[in-house]
Amino acid sequence: MSEQQQAAPKNFIRQIIDADLASGKHTHIRTRFPPEPNGFLHIGHAKSIVLNFGIGEDYHGATNLRFDDTNPAKEEEAFVEAIKEDVRWLGYRWDELRFASDYFEQLYGYAVELIEKGLAYVCDLSPEQVREYRGTLTEPGRESPYRNRGVEENLDLFARMRAGEFEDGSRTLRAKIDMASPNMNMRDPALYRIRHGLVHHQTGDAWCIYPMYDFTHPISDAIEGITHSLCTLEFEDHRPLYDWVLDHISIGCHPQQIEFARLNLEYTVMSKRKLTQLVSEGHVSGWDDPRMPTIAGLRRRGYTPASIRSFCNAIGVTRSDSTVEMGVLENAIRSDLDASAPRRMAVLRPLRLVISNYPEGQVEKLQGPNHPKDAAMGSRELLFTREIYIDREDFREEANKKYKRLVLGKEVRLRNAYVIRADEVIRDAAGEITEIRCTYDPETLGRNPEGRKVRGVIHWVPAEQGIPVQVRLYDRLFRVPAPGREGDFLDDLNPDSLSILEEAVVEPSLRDVAPGERFQFEREGYFCRDPEDAADGRPVFNQIVSLRDSWGG
Repeated sequence: MSEQQQAAPKNFIRQIIDADLASGKHTHIRTRFPPEPNGFLHIGHAKSIVLNFGIGEDYHGATNLRFDDTNPAKEEEAFVEAIKEDVRWLGYRWDELRFASDYFEQLYGYAVELIEKGLAYVCDLSPEQVREYRGTLTEPGRESPYRNRGVEENLDLFARMRAGEFEDGSRTLRAKIDMASPNMNMRDPALYRIRHGLVHHQTGDAWCIYPMYDFTHPISDAIEGITHSLCTLEFEDHRPLYDWVLDHISIGCHPQQIEFARLNLEYTVMSKRKLTQLVSEGHVSGWDDPRMPTIAGLRRRGYTPASIRSFCNAIGVTRSDSTVEMGVLENAIRSDLDASAPRRMAVLRPLRLVISNYPEGQVEKLQGPNHPKDAAMGSRELLFTREIYIDREDFREEANKKYKRLVLGKEVRLRNAYVIRADEVIRDAAGEITEIRCTYDPETLGRNPEGRKVRGVIHWVPAEQGIPVQVRLYDRLFRVPAPGREGDFLDDLNPDSLSILEEAVVEPSLRDVAPGERFQFEREGYFCRDPEDAADGRPVFNQIVSLRDSWGG
């Protein structure tokens, strides 16, 4: 896409690709995005999606979507469909849809090849014994007593593993590399483990042995002809094993693994385990809770695909880990919606205001611009009546000169309407103000009053014609920038991350807006009609982001 080409800066990965194309090493670029379908994607995955698919598009190459589905205990078809939806929503289309499970038979064959070459063996050590034999970062490991089994015995045992003769955990197939290697990943890593009683979402119950990720991933890349296998930095220590696997099988293709820094974002967590815990323990309403950093949560909250792509390009691709301020993400959606979101008026905490000198029963049709900076967006009809609502925060009985809203005995302008003066307040038995009595100047529609200056402008909605809605205000899910740094991350949850306003009223033009539509509620922020929920028949609007960064963290 042209937007991607214009926005994506040159980074070290693109420099490598440029050099490979210039040297003739490659004439066609193919990347892949390889999620495991064991949860929903988050904003960190979005960085990888934008990187991989952006490279595929910009270099007129191809990008595969491949599910690394080698652990059926945690994977579900529902996660597969959610991931596909996320990639499409971000604006990308994969050239081929693949599953690592498509290659199970080939992977088994390559494992047999390693056994035949004396480079893999069946090990009877228990998981606890394997950890004991592995050694430490400062001490070499010890060789398994089963390491020198003969080829024929290993082939027989591996075939019987596949046939289901052995219990879970009783045997593994391990690569024969170097138990003294300073890289722990090279100390005879497991290639296959036994897992009975699982139903795989693609292969059903056809297999009871499953390949390990570090064995599956390089072979899958090679089968698909991937030229550049882009991974986050935690896989840097796995690259020697990636290369070892491909160097010792007869596959004929050797992709280049390149690592880049993962996305770390303040005031949230990116661990899929922790995100799963938030969902399973009910700390959030689901994977698409608008407070979650998942792509589904951001979509439901009202973020746009363009804002997420812009954010990913803005933070760049580097080799150094860093933490991105939440404000960078919020500014990306704020910038996008400032230009594209129609303006509307909404009163979140309504206070009734009666204009005593306005004709009873009269409904005046006014006009308000849909966007003050874009005349091409046109205007909408505003209904002005004797009784309206304003926000409680916009009225005080007494205030200093810095307060530019409505004050008893003083004037203020109603947005796109008249100048009014507050004359009287009405209170209930508890002394709370329930109504303001005002007068209006009928000569001030579209013009300033004669001989006096009105400094403030407030928004409003008609009391009778306004639409009752529920509004959900969101703060950051955690109250500290690095949740869990000093203990359990759940202890850092922000108890005020969600506030629900049940009495909000919006202007009549919002009566029939479609789920997912985004607006700027004037003077309040950007909001989105929730695509799923209604509150007793009322529309629900989610706060996307405030008008400016005012978070006090």
